[in-house]
Amino acid sequence: MRVAAIDCGTNSIRLLVADRDEETGTLSDVLRRIEVVRLGEGVDRTGRLGEEALRRTLAVAAEYAAQCRELAVDPGAVRFVATSASRDADNAADFVAGVQEAFGDLAVTPEVISGDEEAQLSFAGATGGLLDAGFEGPYLVVDIGGGSTEIVRGTHEVVAGTSLDIGCVRLTERHHRTDPPTQEVIDAARFDIAEALDRAEAEVGLGGIQTVVGLAGSVTTVTAQALGLGSYDPTAIHLARVPVAQMMESCERLILSTRAERAAQPYMHPGRVDVIGAGALIWWEILERALGANGPDIVVTASEHDILDGIAMSIGAVAAEGVDQAG
Repeated sequence: MRVAAIDCGTNSIRLLVADRDEETGTLSDVLRRIEVVRLGEGVDRTGRLGEEALRRTLAVAAEYAAQCRELAVDPGAVRFVATSASRDADNAADFVAGVQEAFGDLAVTPEVISGDEEAQLSFAGATGGLLDAGFEGPYLVVDIGGGSTEIVRGTHEVVAGTSLDIGCVRLTERHHRTDPPTQEVIDAARFDIAEALDRAEAEVGLGGIQTVVGLAGSVTTVTAQALGLGSYDPTAIHLARVPVAQMMESCERLILSTRAERAAQPYMHPGRVDVIGAGALIWWEILERALGANGPDIVVTASEHDILDGIAMSIGAVAAEGVDQAG
């Protein structure tokens, strides 16, 4: 079955077209694509999706719809999920209507999912191949997005999870207004992160973990830095084993660097230059807590498989369950 998954977050919109084996549930990629559209620009301050951000996002949505048609994805086999920015926006209905128009005959209505469902999908997408790759559970799966961060623990299934209102775009807009960031700016952002992680420790628990698995662009970019890559290489990044101290050192370099220094890195996506410092700070703080709770033998890795894969795996099951859609 050929399926298409779209993940529209605060910073980027991504497409996965894949052939799914109905017996094993495994995915074979046909196309992966990402565009940084910054849908959530200003939402933390205004509570609304901006007109220009909507225009950028819906233009890419129309391109994705065309690619789904070209690649013969059947109507009913497309799932479009929107996350943090759309949850927080008063005018999310405008976004929903625009996506419906873009996809037309493919009959797609975007689902503005809850933080809990986002966490479940991220866990499913990230953990599918971990045991086979030699990573032992229990896992702590950390998905650092633009507007929110999901933290989930489990091995074969989710045991506990939460969604936190900290993300690389949200924290950048709140705090990172100097170049490079001053200690005062970093400390203010750290205070917000600490408050959120206190809740994660209470609701999820960070101890008793064998492997921390980081997802999304902030984590994969830090991993590229840790590996010293000469270009962004998903194959090298995916499930790379990076010592926790080395990963945290790479976080620090990106946190303290100037915009020009970040932009000069050969692995850096242009759309992440201004927000990677905040994303790296979130990742550093989570790793510090995981290290304190589990000791230096904890394993840290990054996964290129994430909520997008979880969405693709869920298609069909969602239709059968009759999931409520936004709009």
